[in-house]
Amino acid sequence: MPGPQIAVIGLGAMGSAALCRLARRGARAIGIEQFDLGHNRGSSHGPTRIIRLAHFENSSYVPLLRRAYALWRELETLTGQRLVVTTGIAEIGPPEGELVRGTLAAAFRHDLAHELLGAKALMRRYPSFRLPEGFVAVLQPDGGYIEAAAAMAANIRVATASGAVVRGGEKAIAIEPRPQGVRITTDRARIEVDGAIIAAGPWMRDLMPELRLPLCVTRQVVGWFEPKDAAQFASERFPVFILESEYGHHYGLPAYGRMGVKIAKHHHREEAVDPDACDRTVSALDEAAIRAPLGVYLPGANGRLLAAQTCLYTMTPDGTFIIGATPGYPHVVIASSCCGHGFKFSPVIGEILADLAMRGETEHDVAQFRLQRFA
Repeated sequence: MPGPQIAVIGLGAMGSAALCRLARRGARAIGIEQFDLGHNRGSSHGPTRIIRLAHFENSSYVPLLRRAYALWRELETLTGQRLVVTTGIAEIGPPEGELVRGTLAAAFRHDLAHELLGAKALMRRYPSFRLPEGFVAVLQPDGGYIEAAAAMAANIRVATASGAVVRGGEKAIAIEPRPQGVRITTDRARIEVDGAIIAAGPWMRDLMPELRLPLCVTRQVVGWFEPKDAAQFASERFPVFILESEYGHHYGLPAYGRMGVKIAKHHHREEAVDPDACDRTVSALDEAAIRAPLGVYLPGANGRLLAAQTCLYTMTPDGTFIIGATPGYPHVVIASSCCGHGFKFSPVIGEILADLAMRGETEHDVAQFRLQRFA
């Protein structure tokens, strides 16, 4: 007996993972993406994303992340590719700051491997940093980065090899829940399916206006800087890091090929934008916001800007996900949003979405992510 026919709208990090999981479970999965696969207009493009277990933002994320790590390894086995690079992660700042306090709280609550180092001890281990005496760092050995573009492509390959159909360059215009299924109208066709997963990122509100989703799309900029000594910033010698300072929260990754050291400011300049009319040029103000802490805390990475990209965060009021069936329409499952830290979760969120779309329930605890919390 054929499995249910389920459409996934939006094939970024979450949608591609959901499509992969559906297809491997025997669903007749259809993926619909308004742009080319791997496009640079949303939230999931670019070569790398950070992965870590303890989250300062929400310690209850840890069980989901443990499952995400296992699923990333499973995808590596399925594809024969290395998708997760372990470098360790250093979360650095004043001991009373939200970054260090929140990371330690998550590590203690879930008994996660970590070290707490003073500024001098961290600089002995990683001489590229220049930290004031009062700063400390929480080191998680399991932290690192995901090969992001490769990971999404791997999801699509596994999905199509398992029978999924991908419709790229096709825009979903309307979602109509029906008593026994869902009607999807695109700019090319009308599609009748048993169920749908909506993972459209910055375009969620446009697709589901009746839900009045409390989402705000913001513009972000990421830069890659030329290090003075590339060997000092190789992934074998330099960790992924997050830094809380007077300049805000910045994060960085080791040098990546010829692209240099990746640096960005979390929440950048707090610019709310229309995803279809976002300014994607990188200005001097953008570069200044990214570069601000380098001269003080990481001077060896304070070289010329080699490359830069814009991307989008889709923010909820409480900074975490919306995941679940649409109220009143169990055949439509929604997943939003990244809020700036979603990529690493994508395989487990894909699993949750497939659970909900195929069975109406999941073993994962997603009660805190229900849309109804904003009622």
